[in-house]
Amino acid sequence: MPISTNFTSILEQEYEINFLQCYPNGLLKYTDLCNIFQITAGFHADLGGISFSDMQDHHQAWVISKMRLEIINLPKWKEKVTVKTWIKSLENSRSTRCLELYRGDEKLVGCETYWAVLNTQIRRPENLALPHEHFIKYPEHSATEKSVQRINLDVPFKKITDYKVQLSDLDIVNHANNVKYLEWCLNTIDRKLVLKQHIKGFEMNFLKELNLNDEVTISKNENTFTISKEDKVCFALEINE
Repeated sequence: MPISTNFTSILEQEYEINFLQCYPNGLLKYTDLCNIFQITAGFHADLGGISFSDMQDHHQAWVISKMRLEIINLPKWKEKVTVKTWIKSLENSRSTRCLELYRGDEKLVGCETYWAVLNTQIRRPENLALPHEHFIKYPEHSATEKSVQRINLDVPFKKITDYKVQLSDLDIVNHANNVKYLEWCLNTIDRKLVLKQHIKGFEMNFLKELNLNDEVTISKNENTFTISKEDKVCFALEINE
């Protein structure tokens, strides 16, 4: 697709929180917060001519590698919010994108995401084949206090439960949607941590894709979780309280 006439290097997108996106306490689910951010990132890529469809002409796709959220508050059912997003850096096969969620002028959440360009035929990273010079990059403009980090996995983990990837976990590219990994881990913790808003942030590392009927193990060490297949870690999560 050509670059949209509505394209801007910093995008602001409005949403209204609906009841399907909320926990029983009426607050936005953490998983739906991640979905809103990724939908906004995708829309910005569409406007700028570097969407999934555009990249597939070159057998390429954006793959998320790391995601960090710093949460001040969560919006509630029926509230209107604005998501602001921009590209912090984009060079060769790597890109860092920032996002912020606002209620009016009040910042509720900051997010930094780290992406790789993957050749979907040979399953290897490669330089982005599409032009992106029209995107102004903002290397000094951060959405979070800390940048995305690699989670320390050099600690002993204890198995919590097993899980088998189901049809409802799959997305349009036929593997488990990355937000599902967070959902599976959150389903194992004390609900009070979620419903009382004790969670102040997440650090997530996406390491390997999962497919239908894959059998995985969810393990824990204090506030760090892993999802593993055949003893290889596919996803790591650090919950900040």
